[in-house]
Amino acid sequence: MVVAATVDPGRYTAAPDQEHVTVFLIGMRANRWWKLASVLPTVAAMPRKLAHLAKDPETGLLGYHQWLGRTTILLSYWRSPEDLQRFASAQDAPHLGAWRQFTKKSAGSGDVGIWHETYQVRVTDQETVYTDMPAFGLGAATRRVPIGRGTHTARQRLGREG
Repeated sequence: MVVAATVDPGRYTAAPDQEHVTVFLIGMRANRWWKLASVLPTVAAMPRKLAHLAKDPETGLLGYHQWLGRTTILLSYWRSPEDLQRFASAQDAPHLGAWRQFTKKSAGSGDVGIWHETYQVRVTDQETVYTDMPAFGLGAATRRVPIGRGTHTARQRLGREG
């Protein structure tokens, strides 16, 4: 699930095998970064969640990338929204407890903001290109194929041009 450091020369596009992919963006913002009692538990929750998901491919997580800073972003790809929701509500998974702790101790204080967005995308309605990149994004989460005849342009990759 972690990005490989090896650069693959050439141009590639993602070629998921399923009909839909669920794209989930989640993050937090340390609004008052000096309020460590609120910020640190929220920061510490994500590595536990990712470790749990990495141990079990049946959770439905296909892959992810993470960017850290005052505002963090985790971009993840899932088999389905149902898989994502199942993880979020599972009593034996680390998300529900962390969410309850956040809502009890930090939500409403203004110290830490959290956000998420979920998109279910038909693979025929997505277009990707990776040029001289390590495995990344949807191509790393599913599979990549070299760009070739009939896939040179974004219009072709979206099936909008013959």
